[in-house]
Amino acid sequence: MARKKIREYDSKRLLKEHFKRISGRELPIQSAQVTESTDFNELVEREPWLSSSKLVVKPDMLFGKRGKSGLVALNLDLAQVAAFVKERLGKEVSMGGCKGPITTFIVEPFIPHKEEYYLNIVSERLGCSISFSECGGIEIEENWDKVKTIFIPTGVSLTSEICAELVATLPLEIKGEMEEFIKAVYTLFQDLDFTFLEMNPFAIVDGKPYPLDMRGELDDTAAFKNFKKWGSIEFPMPFGRVMSPTESFIHGLDEKTSASLKFTVLNPKGRIWTMVAGGGASVIYADTVGDLGYASELGNYAEYSGAPNEEEVLQYARVVIDCATADPDGQKRALVVGGGIANFTDVAATFNGIIRALKEKESRLKAARMNIYVRRGGPNYQRGLAKMRALGEELGVPIEVYGPEATMTGICKQAIECITAAA
Repeated sequence: MARKKIREYDSKRLLKEHFKRISGRELPIQSAQVTESTDFNELVEREPWLSSSKLVVKPDMLFGKRGKSGLVALNLDLAQVAAFVKERLGKEVSMGGCKGPITTFIVEPFIPHKEEYYLNIVSERLGCSISFSECGGIEIEENWDKVKTIFIPTGVSLTSEICAELVATLPLEIKGEMEEFIKAVYTLFQDLDFTFLEMNPFAIVDGKPYPLDMRGELDDTAAFKNFKKWGSIEFPMPFGRVMSPTESFIHGLDEKTSASLKFTVLNPKGRIWTMVAGGGASVIYADTVGDLGYASELGNYAEYSGAPNEEEVLQYARVVIDCATADPDGQKRALVVGGGIANFTDVAATFNGIIRALKEKESRLKAARMNIYVRRGGPNYQRGLAKMRALGEELGVPIEVYGPEATMTGICKQAIECITAAA
């Protein structure tokens, strides 16, 4: 499971689109998304309620506490919304220790209400937890003692009997409606492969629940079976995180292949760099460097898996090597070309792409005083390792080569010893 945050606009869109299918009833949700490319005239044609309703506008940037930060404007007309957006679009703000520009807003009808409620569903290892409170809103944390939580094991339906604990103290006139709403949202949560869903607050409008603020996360590994249900879904970068040109290039490669190609720069001046096969292995290598006290020297997180072809590996390796060898300073550096023991990936074939990139970058490797540590197992690994050993002799670049007899954590220790040894 990979939990990926989605924008509030998409969370509400999915809720509105599928609630009727799940429950047979409609939710009167209305919302519009505004970005730099939005033409307000065209937007009003698609969403005519914008010109006839009082509105709410707020950033849709995957961070909370927008109201407390003065980033929510209430009871505006469309012209005022446009002015609010224009003044803040692209401007950098600081939230939770992260800085970044506001690029996306959500606009909704202004909903007068008295009571505010809280609902949260989280997917856990053995089931889901559901939390509910009659005291929702911006003070939910101060009223956490009033939140009721139940746990639903995997495979168990949310019945009225189980839900009764959550709604026990509600007035009779809304208890039934609230119970049916929670049950429908939970069914929708599972049907669409949400991993997290929070409405804080939601209100009762004309007798029906209406989410005012909403957050959602989806299991993106379920995209293959949900692409029609999800529609045009976006998984934005976390707030404050902007891709570098090299990261954007790898992201583009990843989108065009059935394999997985991931690359994140952690410290451009780091002296330990990784090019690791397998998602689990890549985490082990990165964690090991951190556990041994050298997280500050870790230049990147990298992972390739799913049997990428030679050309894809070549392009991927070029980027990693360029970053790892940038701005030589006379100190030794280490590149860990690691991995676990592959099940189906031809090790020799993927090494062909890496070897071609290493040959191309010979002068950069030498200028950066790069030492390379290889550890790999799996189909054809002996031939792949032999090619790596021969490459070291051909280039005159230090390459230590190991098979599955060596531990993944062991070569991380060797890389650290390399960069900490006296010049």
